[in-house]
Amino acid sequence: MTATHQGAGTNRSDRTEATRRSYDTVAADYERLLAGLPDAAPLDRAMLAAFAESVRAGAAAGELPAAVADLGCGTGRVTAHLRELGVEAYGVDLSPGMVRVAREAYPGIRFEVGSMTALDLPDGALGGVLSWYATVHLDEPELALAFAESARVLAPGGLILLAFKATAGPERERRRLERAYGHAVDLDVYRWAPDRVARLLSAAGLVETARLVREPNAEDASPQGFVLARRPRTA
Repeated sequence: MTATHQGAGTNRSDRTEATRRSYDTVAADYERLLAGLPDAAPLDRAMLAAFAESVRAGAAAGELPAAVADLGCGTGRVTAHLRELGVEAYGVDLSPGMVRVAREAYPGIRFEVGSMTALDLPDGALGGVLSWYATVHLDEPELALAFAESARVLAPGGLILLAFKATAGPERERRRLERAYGHAVDLDVYRWAPDRVARLLSAAGLVETARLVREPNAEDASPQGFVLARRPRTA
């Protein structure tokens, strides 16, 4: 799942292009290796189910738009899962290669090339935003920008669900990733303290409603964090 990012001492546009190239390169093998949701992640699925139920209920009551954007959707597997949960979800990803694979894998779902820091959407257009590990390549300035953009496109009362790599130590950890899914890549990967993520959401005008931190399973190298937040109905 991809998004713009900036590594230390590196031009932001260069890092964005490196991210795009990396995910274009790995797209087919990413889908092959990660197809479907992992059976060993029931808590992850529970957070998705709670998010989907809340958005569905708001839309059914006429309080929220039905549309949900899966930002940094990758090859569309979580977008498709949201559709199975009854959500009118579509996907947006920085990588044309990932979008191409997603369209082939899930031809009945809409997928678009775009950046989560500059969405081609009017204010208040969405009932929900999903960011499922889509911010792992964002340093703090870009993370703050992405949260502000999500807040802009959410309708009052709309929800955002974040999944991210967590750390119990420093507020931010940066690691280099040079090989993934059988290919050479050029990526920075960030881990965040959940409290820091919550503060950045708050600074964007989003109010935390729930969080979960689970210990790593066999596929994870760190704890995994999940934060659910809402755009307030009134300023």
